[in-house]
Amino acid sequence: GAVLAVLASLIITANVLVAVALLCLIHKSSSRGLCFVLNLAVADTMVGFTVAGLVVDEFSQPFYPPQIFCVLRMAFVTSSSAASVLSLILVACDRHLAIRRPFYYVQLVTGPWVGVRLVGLWLVAALIGFLPFLAPAFQRDIPQGKKCSFFAVFHPAYMLTVFCAAFFPALCLFIYLYWDMLKIASLHAQHIRGVGLGGCPPARALKAMRTVGLLVGCFTLSWLPFFIGSVVQTVCLECFPYRVVESYLWLPGLGNSLLNPLPYSY
Repeated sequence: GAVLAVLASLIITANVLVAVALLCLIHKSSSRGLCFVLNLAVADTMVGFTVAGLVVDEFSQPFYPPQIFCVLRMAFVTSSSAASVLSLILVACDRHLAIRRPFYYVQLVTGPWVGVRLVGLWLVAALIGFLPFLAPAFQRDIPQGKKCSFFAVFHPAYMLTVFCAAFFPALCLFIYLYWDMLKIASLHAQHIRGVGLGGCPPARALKAMRTVGLLVGCFTLSWLPFFIGSVVQTVCLECFPYRVVESYLWLPGLGNSLLNPLPYSY
C-alpha cells in the first residue's frame, strides 16, 4: 500500500505537469502531433488515479466488495493501463509517419484525423479492460473473505488472450517502428555527408541510438516481465504464484506511467 501510494502520487504529479506544458505548446504551435503525447500524459494520469483507488483499499479496514464492484474496479485499472500502452504505439506511429512521409504527413494529420484516432484508441482500451465484464467466462468467483485483486477476479486465460491478441503484437510494432526510424535517420545522415553539406557528428548518431534504446527498453522492461509471468501462471498454476505477478511484476508496468513523462516530454 505504501509503495502504491508513493507511485500513484508521483505518476499523477509528473503527468499533470507534462499535460499542462503540452497544452501550452499546442496552443502556441498548433502542432497536432503533440496531441498524441498529450493523450499519453492523460492516460498515465488515469493510471495514477486508478492505482490511488487501490491504495485506499490497502489502507482501509478489511473490505470485501461484491463481485460486480471488483470486476469494474479492475476493469478501470486495466483500461487505463491499456490506454497508456496504446498511446505509446500511437505516438510511435505518428513520429514514424512524420519521418518517412513528411510532406504527406502535413496534409494528412488534420484535426478530425487526430480526433478519430484518439477516440478509437480509448474505445479499444475500454474493450480490453472491460472484456471480462462482457465475457463472464474470463471472470473468477471471488472466494468468501478474499480482497479484490486482479488475479482473484480475472481468469488467467484473460491474460493469455490479452498477451497474444494485444500486447505481443503491440510490442513487435513498437520495436519495428523505432528501429525503422533509426534506419531512416541513418540514411539521412549518409545523404548529408554524401552531398557535402557538413558531416553528421558521430555523437548525434549515438544520441539517436540511445534515445531509441531508451524508449524501447523502458516499454519492454516495464511490461514484459508482468505478461511473461502471467502467461506462465496461466499455463501452470502451481509453477508461478500469482502473488509474485500481482505484487511485484505488476509494479514495473505501473512504473512505466512514471517513466513516460521523462523521455517523451524531452
